[in-house]
Amino acid sequence: MSREEATHVKRAFKYRFYPTDAQAAELSRTFGCVRKVYNLALAARTEAWMRQERVNYNQTSAMLTAWKKTEELAYLNDVSSVPLQQALRHLQTAFTNFFGKRARYPRFKSRKKSRKSAEYTASAFRFRDGRLTLAKMAQPLDIVWSRPLPEGVLPSTVTVSQDAAGRWYVSLLCEDPSVQPLPATEAAVGIDIGLDHLLTLSTGEKVFNPRHERRDRGRLAQAQRRLARKAGGGGANRRKARGKVAKVYARITDRRRDHLHKLTTRLVRENQTIVIEDLVVRNMVKNGHLARAISDAAWSEFRGMLEYKGRWYGREVIAIDRWFPSSKLCSACGTLQDRMPLGVRVWTCDCGATHDRDVNAAKNILAVGLTASVCGAGVRPQRSTPGGQSAMKQKPLRREL
Repeated sequence: MSREEATHVKRAFKYRFYPTDAQAAELSRTFGCVRKVYNLALAARTEAWMRQERVNYNQTSAMLTAWKKTEELAYLNDVSSVPLQQALRHLQTAFTNFFGKRARYPRFKSRKKSRKSAEYTASAFRFRDGRLTLAKMAQPLDIVWSRPLPEGVLPSTVTVSQDAAGRWYVSLLCEDPSVQPLPATEAAVGIDIGLDHLLTLSTGEKVFNPRHERRDRGRLAQAQRRLARKAGGGGANRRKARGKVAKVYARITDRRRDHLHKLTTRLVRENQTIVIEDLVVRNMVKNGHLARAISDAAWSEFRGMLEYKGRWYGREVIAIDRWFPSSKLCSACGTLQDRMPLGVRVWTCDCGATHDRDVNAAKNILAVGLTASVCGAGVRPQRSTPGGQSAMKQKPLRREL
């Protein structure tokens, strides 16, 4: 990414805010209307799809105008029209991704489970002197400015949301001129992810796995037991119990995300090239014994952060083949071992080199990633096994955790 491109990076700045009762009621109505319009448009497009017809954004926008004129849906006029139009645009994006085979078919939004949010474009909010006022509201939002916005920029869109724990957030999308490519460096690192240690670097460093979910598992179990004892339905006590469970989950998520942000920022600042494995986590969590630990480690979120920060700051993030036998390959001589049980953490190759399993894997990941980056080669070098077979001819095995 060039320096000129970097000045046009759009970045979301998220803040917590505390609405008045009137603002909370207005936003709750808006969330409900957004969900209703999205579901109505999805139903209309699904019916057309079954008739082998396609409906685009412009047609659903015309439908929205007609819906507002009906007695049944006249309440849609009570909220700002911009979030409703944005919901139709989001649905159009979802269908575009579906037809491009990048996502599943769009699903209906649930009143209880779907994220509560509404997006406002520049015509539906006013931002002056650090005060944000949304359409249909007389007072500005009481925002906790935990960090300043980039100087001299204005938000292009504003997204208001409420999480399951009842906390209100506003996200302001701005161009951030402070995002610039970092000075180039020769440093490169290979990363082996795991569960005993969250990361093992090719430098030999091991990053502790904080296991945030395990640390709060007792508190979470207690809150879930109390929820289970409440009568079904939408009673006030059950809503309170559900909110307490959500608060525990929010605490876990916040701490995990904070840890990953600090870790990925450090890796991007220190290294020009970062090599990781292309793991399919959604398949790995099907293992009932490890699913909870894998989900708690948040490997997919870690990779996503690395990739977008790499684009921002001019770093190269390389993902190698998930089938590459990084744990079984000697990083000193290239000999491929026949098998490497998960319980083996230190092993000695026939060449005399003694390896820490995870450090050895990280070194191999770095080596093959650099090879693929420099000369465009595949991620499986032709290595000789003790029996004389090429590593390319071995049946691929899922890499041990």
